[in-house]
Amino acid sequence: MNDEAKTKSQLIEEITQLRHELTHVNLTKEEQSIELLKSEERFTLAMRGASDGLWDWDLNTDNVYYSPRWKSMLGYAEHELDSSLNTWASMVHEDDKDFVLTCVQDYLSNKADAFEVEMRMRHKDGSYLYIRSRAFKVTQDNNEAIRLIGTHVDITKRKKAELFSARNTKVLEMIAKGFPAHQIYDEIALMYEERHAGMFCSMLILEGSKLIHGGAPSLPKAYCDAINGIEIGPNIGSCGTATYTGKRVLVEDIEIDPKWDKIKHLALPHGLRSCWSEPVINSSGKVLGAFGMYYRQPSLPDTEELDDLISAARLVSIILDRENNLRRIKELAYTDELTKLSSRAQLYISLENLIKPTQNPKQPFNLIYLDLDNFKQINDSLGHDAGDTLLQEIAIRLSNFARNHELVARIGGDEFCIIMKDTEDNKDSVITLAKQCLNIIAKPVHLFGRRFIPTCSLGIARYPIDGEDTTSLLKAADTALYSAKDQGKNGYAFYQIELTQQAEYRFKVEHYLREAIEQEQLSLVYQTQVDIRTGKVVGVEALARWFHPILGQIPPSDFIPIAERIGMIKPLTNWVLNTACQQAVNWRLSGIDILRMAVNISPSHFLETDFVSMLDNIIQTTGIECSKLKLEVTESAVQTNQANLSVFKRLKDHGILIAIDDFGTGYSSFASLKHLYVDVLKIDKYFVDDILTDKKAKDLFCSMITMGQKLGYEIIAEGVETQDQFELLKTLGCDTIQGYLFSKPASAEEIAPLLPKLNMS
Repeated sequence: MNDEAKTKSQLIEEITQLRHELTHVNLTKEEQSIELLKSEERFTLAMRGASDGLWDWDLNTDNVYYSPRWKSMLGYAEHELDSSLNTWASMVHEDDKDFVLTCVQDYLSNKADAFEVEMRMRHKDGSYLYIRSRAFKVTQDNNEAIRLIGTHVDITKRKKAELFSARNTKVLEMIAKGFPAHQIYDEIALMYEERHAGMFCSMLILEGSKLIHGGAPSLPKAYCDAINGIEIGPNIGSCGTATYTGKRVLVEDIEIDPKWDKIKHLALPHGLRSCWSEPVINSSGKVLGAFGMYYRQPSLPDTEELDDLISAARLVSIILDRENNLRRIKELAYTDELTKLSSRAQLYISLENLIKPTQNPKQPFNLIYLDLDNFKQINDSLGHDAGDTLLQEIAIRLSNFARNHELVARIGGDEFCIIMKDTEDNKDSVITLAKQCLNIIAKPVHLFGRRFIPTCSLGIARYPIDGEDTTSLLKAADTALYSAKDQGKNGYAFYQIELTQQAEYRFKVEHYLREAIEQEQLSLVYQTQVDIRTGKVVGVEALARWFHPILGQIPPSDFIPIAERIGMIKPLTNWVLNTACQQAVNWRLSGIDILRMAVNISPSHFLETDFVSMLDNIIQTTGIECSKLKLEVTESAVQTNQANLSVFKRLKDHGILIAIDDFGTGYSSFASLKHLYVDVLKIDKYFVDDILTDKKAKDLFCSMITMGQKLGYEIIAEGVETQDQFELLKTLGCDTIQGYLFSKPASAEEIAPLLPKLNMS
């Protein structure tokens, strides 16, 4: 206890003791009064110096003496306030009254050793002060309390600092824990309102050119509603002007300040007379909103109020920055950046919400998996900007098409998903929707000055028939999409159980293929090509084969496309070329005369800059003569693209032979033949199969032979299996044939006896 507190305590005890002694000594009443007054005068002087207010409660009469300092502390003059206990009771905050009276009773009944409480008492101006009250009781001989004498100390400043610190800590905790922004705005407003009596705080958020209500827990709701959505401008109140200019605006009197002329009719009816506003600005200098402070009387801020105005705006900027970052994160997570459709993550959430374990009965819906056909060609021929433009146009079409349905999402690349409600639960309604979707996608679009007609394939899975959870339903729709692609694209397919089996097989092939290529676990077989006039073998075609110990024999039609998709076609081709060329050289060294070795090449290699270099390295390593190597490419590689033409010419300059494989099944051959440096046209088995029974097939075959030979190309017919086919092809003037009639594909050892021997003479 400090000296000042000691003095007050000692004086109170002295007065108490004196009162007690004066009742037991033989003094006149006048003498007793003089002595007591002297002691009380000393005590009053001490209290005045200590800025404490003195009170003295007579428990028998319920009269209370209030010292001038006590009254002054609460804003009253010395002659104001009567001496009744009711005066005190009416001034204590309603929430504190019962607690204080309980503490008094506990002290008087000796349940408590001392009386010391903190309470709120109403000032004359209507505000509340925080008061700390201490008291000592005066007792009679029987120890019965007859008086309470105590002091009041104004602790408002310290208490408000404590409350402000606690509120500030709470606000920071709310920010750290991610509380909703509007709750934090209200808490900030209450923090400053509690610190400054009579103040009202408001948080307004700038959205576009309008201010949106963020939080104002104490302002009249009618006023908040009136200014919500107001346009900012150079003279639109304090907050509207502050957000427009990015500078602080202090309005002393709303009624006469020109900045409030247009909207003062909104504030004055609610008694609002002054308003100070600080723009809320983030770290990059962007104005995000404004924090406003109001009073019901004209005024300008003092130093503390101005500091708090600035601090409040800075605190709010942290929240707004957080909200903007969270919104951006959410957009990135749940919205596709390019198309503005829902993202894959949002699709999963929507599916999970539709497929609820407790949902009974289960509400059916359809999941449509959409993939654009030949989208890669757009990127390759027109560039990725054109591809992005197309995706954005497709997104608009899908959004309009599925507007009354659950969701449209882009899940990656050129793949989209549509969740469609199915109220009728039958295929006919879904088919109608699928056809509408195909028609909408197939409308022409202009990309960089070129007219293009996009098409798509749809895979359809139905909940809960095709899957009862998100994973199985997506898998079913994806599997159905593969089926639609296999059926020729620009169409739709429903999920079937067989499709899953096929998909699982493809997955296993993909899983094992990489290892098989890297470890050279594949093998080559060879099929002869025979001169139709002499019947002699003029070459062989090397064909890749793959036998897996678990999956068994896997045909090239299965693993070649997968190798393309997983990026393993290049090492596979390298191995096939090396092995085939080395075999041709080995045969020649053993006395077998192979005129040429044919190897199939993927069209993708003609887009690779190092393809010719790879061939040069193989030729040099194996020692094969360039004229003995024939590369067979499908019609999809036969384009008038300058890059392809350049590669074809470089190969021809090396002396390598080139054949167009599966000729007649594509769409670009006739337009491309005059541009290409090729040696052989290899007519597809499709025409050979019907050549004996279908006159059109025969006439087409004859035309291709005539056309090709006039251009100087050798004509090879593949898939020849009967003698009748052989005789007819011979009559038509075909040059070379290949097929089971002469030999099935066989290993190097098995095929060797059929090959011609070198003339050693």
